[in-house]
Amino acid sequence: MQQLGLGGFKKFILRGNVVDLAVAVVIGAAFSSVVTAFVKDLITPLLAALGGQPDFSSLTFTINNSQFRYGDFINAVISFLIIAFVIYYFVVMPVNSLMDRFKPEPQPPAPTRECPECLSKVPLNAKRCMYCTSELPPAPASDIAAASRPR
Repeated sequence: MQQLGLGGFKKFILRGNVVDLAVAVVIGAAFSSVVTAFVKDLITPLLAALGGQPDFSSLTFTINNSQFRYGDFINAVISFLIIAFVIYYFVVMPVNSLMDRFKPEPQPPAPTRECPECLSKVPLNAKRCMYCTSELPPAPASDIAAASRPR
């Protein structure tokens, strides 16, 4: 396989994000057909019952023997808006609320102090600066006590 230079291709194909992307495309296509059927078979007839005309594709106008089918465009725009509405309210909002429910609480930043030599921020309890390696004096007890108090 290395003779043909396919080793790099094999690595590329077997990387996790390529496989994840392929799965996402297949699932997205399947989901798209389900949402399209939902809109075509349920939502559009409901709009027709309320509005009177379920299909605008017959709407046209002609200029110099060229026929403009603006009704198809209206159908596409309505379908897009309905699909976007369905996806937002039945997929995006529930997933966002589920993700918010499992989001970890943000941790407060670790308390720091300045190194007297290089003026870099170092952890409060550090004994040596991680940047210039100079020894640091012990942190004042009041700073340590204030940092350890629950907020």
